[in-house]
Amino acid sequence: MSGHVVVCLPTFQEADNVERMLAALAVVLDGHGEVLVVDDGSPDGTADLAEAHAERHGGVRVLRRPRKEGLGRAYVVGFRAALDLGADLVVQMDCDFSHAPRDVPRLVAAAIEGADLVLGSRWTTGGGVVGWPRRRLLMSRAGSLYARGLLGVDVRDLTGGFKCWRRAALAALDLDRLRSGGYGFQIETTYRALSAGQRVVEVPIEFVDRERGRSKMTAAIAFEALHTVPALRLLEIRER
Repeated sequence: MSGHVVVCLPTFQEADNVERMLAALAVVLDGHGEVLVVDDGSPDGTADLAEAHAERHGGVRVLRRPRKEGLGRAYVVGFRAALDLGADLVVQMDCDFSHAPRDVPRLVAAAIEGADLVLGSRWTTGGGVVGWPRRRLLMSRAGSLYARGLLGVDVRDLTGGFKCWRRAALAALDLDRLRSGGYGFQIETTYRALSAGQRVVEVPIEFVDRERGRSKMTAAIAFEALHTVPALRLLEIRER
């Protein structure tokens, strides 16, 4: 790896996964970066476990937030902290191993080769999903097609959350303007990067459904993500 990499890892109720994830990331980063855990007041001790791991092994910082305020808000805090830490590249990913730590170097390499934003893509050639029931698989594909069609972009996986940002691209995002609190944040940030003329590249990944802990996806979060798409389109029209 080249440059300082910060992996931004938002957590809520991930006591079953956080130590294993931190250990796995230490291997792939191999001393060329650090992990920033942004915990939303997990009552199961996730932040305590992350801090204990940091004391034993180093390479980890923990930001404790008092309560759960949504994935988007956690990422905004994490992104600002990562930039303050001098990150050249910022990786965002889930803590439940649905995003494989072994894929981090591939996303980083694509950014080093010139992409402003690299997406770990389930729906590009070579990507896929393991462990989802057919209904969830169809809903996810339909959501991506809906967002692509309404926003008029070629990116295949607009809803994915495994990404690598170059510092300049992330700094230009204007974090104060981001509106989405939940999973719509993934659509919004990628769309804003595309609208700003940044080079967005998709790298195929295999997304594996979590084995430990509980999914944070709810009907309300899914509805917010769907609502984000026309709202972004209207905002773009107004800003022209």
